[in-house]
Amino acid sequence: MSVQQRKNGETAFIFERNDEVRRVFLVGDFNGWDPVARRMVKAKDGTFRAKLKLAPGEYQFRFLVDGHWRDDATTEQLANPFGSTNSVVRVA
Repeated sequence: MSVQQRKNGETAFIFERNDEVRRVFLVGDFNGWDPVARRMVKAKDGTFRAKLKLAPGEYQFRFLVDGHWRDDATTEQLANPFGSTNSVVRVA
């Protein structure tokens, strides 16, 4: 998993390749934590990807993978009120 900031101002979210995964949604404070607002697209390499134009700031997010919450272990983690953690991305 990774988050990449592109020169064109987009932030790319990438969920690791897993042939058993059917659906991945990108959920965060940038979309009101709506669990179905941003379905990620499966790329030819098997990863799931989503690109967003985000204003500069700090955003918390998680992946919803076939109905199960997953974090991006490559990013900073913050505790959430549900007893787990959220991933954090900072956009410059």
